[in-house]
Amino acid sequence: MGRWICCLRSRVADSLMLLLVLALSCNPSTAATASPSAPHIKPSYSFGRTFLGLDKCNACIGTSICKKFFKEEIRFDTWLSSHLKLPPSYLLSYSGNYTDDAKSWRLVDITRLTSKYRHDRADKRICTSLLKTKTCSLERALRRTHRFQKWLRAKRLTPDLVQGLSSPMLRCPSQRLLDRIVRRYAEVPDAGSIYMDHLTDRDKLRLLYTLSVNSHPILLQIFPDVEGWPFPRYLGSCGRLVVSASTRPLRDFYGAAPEVAADLALQLLTVLRSMGTNDLNYFFYFTHVDAGTFGVFSNGHLFIRDASTLGIIDKEEGIQLTDGQQEYKDIFSCLTVDCQSAFLSCNSIREKHSLVMVCQELLPKLLKGKFLQPVQEKIDSFLQHCADGLDDDQDINEAVAKLAELLKPLRSCDSRFAYRYPDCKYSDKY
Repeated sequence: MGRWICCLRSRVADSLMLLLVLALSCNPSTAATASPSAPHIKPSYSFGRTFLGLDKCNACIGTSICKKFFKEEIRFDTWLSSHLKLPPSYLLSYSGNYTDDAKSWRLVDITRLTSKYRHDRADKRICTSLLKTKTCSLERALRRTHRFQKWLRAKRLTPDLVQGLSSPMLRCPSQRLLDRIVRRYAEVPDAGSIYMDHLTDRDKLRLLYTLSVNSHPILLQIFPDVEGWPFPRYLGSCGRLVVSASTRPLRDFYGAAPEVAADLALQLLTVLRSMGTNDLNYFFYFTHVDAGTFGVFSNGHLFIRDASTLGIIDKEEGIQLTDGQQEYKDIFSCLTVDCQSAFLSCNSIREKHSLVMVCQELLPKLLKGKFLQPVQEKIDSFLQHCADGLDDDQDINEAVAKLAELLKPLRSCDSRFAYRYPDCKYSDKY
C-alpha cells in the first residue's frame, strides 16, 4: 500500500510539472521573464604586447597611457571599421582618436620614435655586443653597462651621464637643461625636484633609453605647449608608442592657396625667431629639416611637429662639454644611428643656421609661383639671398625681416585661420 501511494505522488508531481511547463510556453510574457536574455558580446580589440613594445620594457619609453589603450579610450582609425583590425606594426606613425569621457573624441598622432626595423636592429645589437647572443633580456643587458651603473649611483643628471648620446638636444648640454629634464619628466609622478631621488631604477632606464633613441617626447614634456612653446601636446607613452596632439605635416600645404601659404610662411619665420630668442635664454637650432618637421593644427596654427632634430645651446650657462668629451661612444650612442656618425660641433652653430636650412628646403616649396609679379620676384630674391647663407647673421635677419613685411599684406582674415580669427579683424597686429 505504501509503495502504491509513493508511486501515485510521483506521477502527480510529474503531471503538475508538465502543466507548469505548458503554461509557461503558452504565456509569452511569462516565458520571456523566466528565460534570461542572451549576453551582449562586446567586440574586443586584441593588443599584442609586441605591437605596443611592452614586451621590451623597461627598454622602452613609458607606460603612462597604457590604460587608455586597453580601455579603448585610444582608438586607431582602422578600429572604426567592422573588422576591428590593428594597423601594421611596421608603420612609423598612425592616426588615432582619444577620449576622456567616451562621448567626445579628438584626433591624436600615435608614433614610434624610430621604425620597428631600426628598433629590432638595435635590440639585436644590444644582445650581440653586450651578451654575445642573438636574443636576450634587453633590460638585464643594459643594466650591466658602465653608463647605466653610473646613472644608478647618481643623485643628479649631469653632463657626463649623457655625453656621447646621439640626440642633438644633448650634444651641448648645460646643467640647467638637464635639471629641467629631471624636474619635468612626465612618465613619473611629479616631484618638482632636480634630484633623481623620485626616479626608480626602472624610471632611470626608461629615461636613458628615450634620450638615446629619440629626444622628441622629452622636448614635448619639458617645453609644453601650455607655456607657449611651439610643440604639440604630449599625452603619454605606452611601450614604444608615443601619443600627442594631432597634426598635418607642412607638405600637405605646398599646394595651398596664396593667402594660406603666406600665413604659414610668416608663422614659420616667427617660430624660428622665437627659438633663437626667448625668455629662458635657450637657443634652439635644427640639424635637419624636411616637409614633416613642421605641422599645422586644425585651427591653422603652425608648430614643430618633429623635434627629434632639435639641438639646444644654453645662452645663460654656455657649453659645458668640449668636443673631445662628445666623442665618447658606447651602446647607448648607437641605438638608432651608426656609431661612426660625426657630431656637429657646438662651437660651429650660428644664429642663421636654421633659417638658412628653412630657406633652402621649405619656403621655396611653400611660396613658389603663388603670387603675382613683381611680388613673386621679390620673394624669390629674398629666399635666394637667405638660402645662400653667405652673409653674417645680421644681414640674414634683415633679409628675413623684409620677407616678413612683404608677406604680411598677402594674408587674409577669415575663419580658415581660427587661431587668430576674429582677433585679426580688430587688431593692427595682423
